[in-house]
Amino acid sequence: MTIRRFSAAVFAATLLTPALAACAETGAGEPGASATPTVSGSAVPDPSGSASPGPSGAVDGDAKQALINSTNEIRNGNFRFTMSGVGSTAEGQVHQPSQSAQMKITVGDADSDLMLALDLVHVQPDSWVKVEVGGRTAPSLPAIRDLNLGKYQHLDQSRIQGNRNLGFDFDKLDPAGSAALTQAVTDVRRTGEGTYAGTVDVSKATESDSFDAALVTALGEQARSLPFTARLDPQGRLSELTIQVPATGQTPAQDVKVTYADYGNATAAQQPPADQVVEAPAELYNLFK
Repeated sequence: MTIRRFSAAVFAATLLTPALAACAETGAGEPGASATPTVSGSAVPDPSGSASPGPSGAVDGDAKQALINSTNEIRNGNFRFTMSGVGSTAEGQVHQPSQSAQMKITVGDADSDLMLALDLVHVQPDSWVKVEVGGRTAPSLPAIRDLNLGKYQHLDQSRIQGNRNLGFDFDKLDPAGSAALTQAVTDVRRTGEGTYAGTVDVSKATESDSFDAALVTALGEQARSLPFTARLDPQGRLSELTIQVPATGQTPAQDVKVTYADYGNATAAQQPPADQVVEAPAELYNLFK
């Protein structure tokens, strides 16, 4: 699917790739429905001190509009962001003025069955990715291990067009689809200065890459009322959004979290030096189909 925004969808997509998923039964995640990204299993405390979001359907119109408005600045494409999960981290920047973006993702660690680290760089009209594969099972996966080239791999744009894992669409810049998520809020109340809590129907946030279709299906009716907390900066811009997701099957309870910072003050991503670049082999494109 096309990358509509600079997302961490590669978390789930990578772990669900058959060659990787077979080796990711422990440490790097379970095959099956997963959030994008998965985050710690503990619920984020409600800033008001109450664990429940209040009466169903009790939408504070002013509070919801404040949340919706808080995502407007994201569309200007000049910010830094982070995402985090169980054994997973992501951080990056989008800089629309220079038509550039960068994202660094790590799934698992050296003690996991599988560790995957990606450094994706986009500077129009080119893209590069540096891949590091490790973990206990990596030596038994030569086709994947051989992608550890130690250099940035230049990507053929004709082969990544429409690929949400390796491509980037500078017309749609939200890494987590937070605008769609705030539009899907079903219950919200202000809990403090710049803080909010409530519930969100993620089944209605189809434009968001924070949740994959498999997870929404696995959640069933629960997807219609997931607790969330949000924090805005002093200028009313979204700085943190955390959605609590219950356990489904083999997937433990988790929090999906994204943060935004440095609105208007991000820096341009830099293309790798020529002596650190090689052309991406076919195996790379096959891995991220």
